[in-house]
Amino acid sequence: MLFKIVKDNKPSLRQKCVPVEVPYTKEDKEFVLEMVDYLKISQDEQLKEKYKIREGVGLAAPQVGRNIRALAVHYPKYDQNDNVTYVTYALLNPKIVSNSVKKVALSNGEGCLSVDDDHQGYVYRYFKIIVKAFDAIQDKEIFITARGYDAIVLQHELDHLDGILYYDHINKKDPFYKDPSGQLI
Repeated sequence: MLFKIVKDNKPSLRQKCVPVEVPYTKEDKEFVLEMVDYLKISQDEQLKEKYKIREGVGLAAPQVGRNIRALAVHYPKYDQNDNVTYVTYALLNPKIVSNSVKKVALSNGEGCLSVDDDHQGYVYRYFKIIVKAFDAIQDKEIFITARGYDAIVLQHELDHLDGILYYDHINKKDPFYKDPSGQLI
């Protein structure tokens, strides 16, 4: 399914999302699975060109017009031998239940499907998080332990559920401030 992406000038993107009602309905599960499909399409060079969409690794429900606590992630992960696996989740009511003190940021900054302008600077996030959520792919409640890049992606999408955009985290006085408790990856 192709969604129209809500841009950062829309007030709805700044609203706190409501929890998805439990028990989860078939429609709610299908919705978050369609978000995963959108990400897969966005990562296919031919389909991305055909539909004129930007590539993404994560998508939160408010970015596609629903202010519910749901998000999807899908991206390749390579091991030291260049073998690829995919990190894929379709999460309902995700919540960070534990986080590290240590911080991490992407050395080349973050981007967002909802943000067309480039906002330069470091976005420091927790290096390690544990997220509790219902995963529509596995059709059960799960705990995800994420570190480094994986933790950054999840926190970026979780922020959307609270009306926060990545550039809100950039130090306004010194966008490339190096946090002593953090590392760049």
